[in-house]
Amino acid sequence: MWTIIKFDKKKLNLLKEDFKNKLGDKPIIYEPKVLINIFKNCKRTSKEVNVLGDYLFCYHRKFKDKTSLNKVKFSRGLKYFLNGCFEFQREIDEFINKCKKLENQNGYISASIFELNHNTKYRFSSGPFADKIFKIISLQKNKLDILMGNIKTSVEKSKYLFNPI
Repeated sequence: MWTIIKFDKKKLNLLKEDFKNKLGDKPIIYEPKVLINIFKNCKRTSKEVNVLGDYLFCYHRKFKDKTSLNKVKFSRGLKYFLNGCFEFQREIDEFINKCKKLENQNGYISASIFELNHNTKYRFSSGPFADKIFKIISLQKNKLDILMGNIKTSVEKSKYLFNPI
């Protein structure tokens, strides 16, 4: 059964070890990640970003039993289990499968996970326009016509990452 866990990013390896020791075998852990390009000091660097922040999906067959959840409740690196995981297993499975379909060969999710809408404001997460806000004027297959302030321009969808505001 899948659970959603809030964890301490610095203690993820300790969390995995504790789960293995307390449950008998290693759980399956899934963290959807995106690789973003950042321009810093005129240099381009890549950064791995967890899509869910400090949350992750964890699967173990023993999680169906609430007593096994209580065994690992106080593991090192674990902040808490998100409530409602028992009722929403189908939705969690659908989300994980959607993320896995959008992954490339290196295991990173492409930017196509977000649905784009006209006249909606977005913020660039990468590229030379990082942290700039823009509005989508029109959508094409591989390009976006955008408006940044009073400037109209077009950008390729696959080159930049952006998030809705």
